[in-house]
Amino acid sequence: MKNMFSRRDFVANSAAAAFPALALAQAPRTKPYKIDVHHHFLPPRHVERILALRESGRPPRWTPELSLEQMDQNGVATSITSLVQPGLWFGNNDEARSLARYCNEYGSQMAKDHPGRFGLFAALPLPDIEGSLREIEYALDTLHADGIGLFTQHDGKYLGDPAFAPVLDELNRRKAVVYVHPTQPVCCTGLVKGVTVSTIEYATDSTRTIASVLFSGTAARCPDIRFIFSHGGGTLPFLIGRFERLAEERKDAFLPHGVAPEARKFYYEVAQANHPGALAALLKLAPISNVLYGSDYPLRPVSQVTAGVDKYEFTAAQRRALERDNAVRLMPRLSKV
Repeated sequence: MKNMFSRRDFVANSAAAAFPALALAQAPRTKPYKIDVHHHFLPPRHVERILALRESGRPPRWTPELSLEQMDQNGVATSITSLVQPGLWFGNNDEARSLARYCNEYGSQMAKDHPGRFGLFAALPLPDIEGSLREIEYALDTLHADGIGLFTQHDGKYLGDPAFAPVLDELNRRKAVVYVHPTQPVCCTGLVKGVTVSTIEYATDSTRTIASVLFSGTAARCPDIRFIFSHGGGTLPFLIGRFERLAEERKDAFLPHGVAPEARKFYYEVAQANHPGALAALLKLAPISNVLYGSDYPLRPVSQVTAGVDKYEFTAAQRRALERDNAVRLMPRLSKV
């Protein structure tokens, strides 16, 4: 059979073998396809307000360009942005409403400035119920946000608290995607000397609000909310047996089939829960169809979740589902990016 390679091919291939960097440069680049559902943005006015209250250091440096750089390096097509803790409410409803509108318009404009690269989980001025209902309408109907971003608790109340029922009921009526991020709990600061609150309490606070949503009957009452919980559901995968026992002891009318069937309906992203133990535990609790890619940038580099997913023994189909397809099913407009 005649050799199909030309002398030019031979020279090029020899050069690539001798110089791996040249081979890398010549290789076709894979089009970014991942969707990051845990990606923060820091509008300047929000940063200023946080700095006015914080005793510790500044929030991490962030610009849209820095996000795009991280995304391009890790094959991320689109990041759905949300605010960093502690959110927007600092004791004044009027201020929180103004800040919510500013941050949501900032995020919406950023998405317009970089078509296809960013989405938005819009912020609410909770615990202000009236202001939050107005902002839901504006964010979803005018800005066309991808969903709503909440924190595990607002002013010390977890999401299943009866005070928040009007907001959750409206989000259920709209069949909204609701992304939930942890924040510093009022109960538990400085408990272990030398150990930061975020090390233990942020994941634990995710578990607290999941418990609140389940045992308050909110999950049963609002079955059309598509909840996304951060960090692999916190400690829920480990504590699911204890949750099941409590439901049995209470003969819980809200959980007639136990906790696990309800917990499997939620979605979970894997930022800071992308090591083998966390992934294995999460995948025992939730189907792969309900697990999403999340980075926690700029609090963590995007490469951290990429490396964790790369190391885990996912099939190609499972990996594609986690990194993209599950998010597209939740937010169909992302199929175009």
